[in-house]
Amino acid sequence: MTLEFLLTSLVIVATPGTGVLYTTAAGLTGGVRAAATAAVGCTLGIVPHVLAALTGLAALLNASTPAFQVLKYLGVAYLFHLAWTTIRDKTALAVDPAAPHRSATRVVASGIMVNLLNPKLTIFFFAFLPQFARPGDAVVSMVELSAVFMALTFVVFVAYGWFAAAVRDHVVERPAVQT
Repeated sequence: MTLEFLLTSLVIVATPGTGVLYTTAAGLTGGVRAAATAAVGCTLGIVPHVLAALTGLAALLNASTPAFQVLKYLGVAYLFHLAWTTIRDKTALAVDPAAPHRSATRVVASGIMVNLLNPKLTIFFFAFLPQFARPGDAVVSMVELSAVFMALTFVVFVAYGWFAAAVRDHVVERPAVQT
């Protein structure tokens, strides 16, 4: 594993995208525990990208522009669905610690969907990751690199969620800020 891979992976993970936004939103509405749960879901959403890269689906999507476009537009459609749901929700920001929260299963499932349809991950695993694989044992190398990328994702997303939860706690303590 090279320093270049670690730094590039950290930049890709830390750059705010759909997973970061989802985890931050979970931290704002549900606190640290909800943010960590969302981070688990987003991290699990990476697994299909790893499997696709290992099974050669990457080569198929790389060779077929329409197939990649379909995957990309499915991701966009899902994000529009999340945005529309948020816009239609007329309730106030629930920062009451006693307020009911979504189940952990739903939070994880949504996190998986967010990263499953994330085009940034598709590009990373299909075009970028194979460049760092060792030629002799590419599959083992890609699994190791993917595991490191997933660990970085989890740690960074939990950090984003922790900061969001800290902001949430600051808001809960000040009713004027809620208003």
